[in-house]
Parts: sequence; C-alpha cells; structure tokens
Amino acid sequence: MARFFTDEQFPFQATFHLRSLGHDVLTVQEAGMANQKVPDTEVLAFAITTGRILLTLNRRDFIQLHSQHPDHSGMVVCTDDRNWENLATRIDEAVSAVANTEGVLIRVNRPAREK
Repeated sequence: MARFFTDEQFPFQATFHLRSLGHDVLTVQEAGMANQKVPDTEVLAFAITTGRILLTLNRRDFIQLHSQHPDHSGMVVCTDDRNWENLATRIDEAVSAVANTEGVLIRVNRPAREK
C-alpha cells in the first residue's frame, strides 16, 4: 500500500477511508504543521524527505510545484468530492495503477454528474 502525506486542506474523512483500505496516511496536523501557514513548498519538501506521496485538493498550486520540482515521491491532486469513500477508492485505484510513483503527478477527478 502507499504512504501518503496530506496537506492541510485534505479532508480527514477521506484520510480515514484511505487508512481503512490499508494505506499509511500522515496528515499535516499529525506532523505538527497545522495552523502555521506552512508554505506549499515546505509541505512538498516534508513529503519528499519522508518518502511519502503528497495528497492534496490544491490542484493549481501543486501542479505548478510538480513542474518546478519533479523530484518527489509522487503527487496526487484531486478534485473536491464530498463522497469521501468514493474519493478514497478513486485515489487507491489511481495509485495502484502506477508501478512507480517517483516523480509522477496523478490526477484524480470527481466523476461527471449524470443528467
């Protein structure tokens, strides 16, 4: 299973479901970095030094960081989806489909709504 590091905005409910799927998930809060306005570059640096895949809803900023610093353990950028269990399942499936996440940007999108 994967080792993730979530940024401050990533929903804890989705973290709970990822853990139930067997993933090792460390949150910014658990790392003692919450409510400190830690810059995204430092969040990514922490993920890199701990060998964890960064997990975020902050797509725009982290896609840009991926372009500037592609030497990371992997990055998963997600669209917001309030169905936490489905979000966790899509993350699990997306990461499982990649043999090696080193330097890889994985996009996990909310499914289109049926009309």
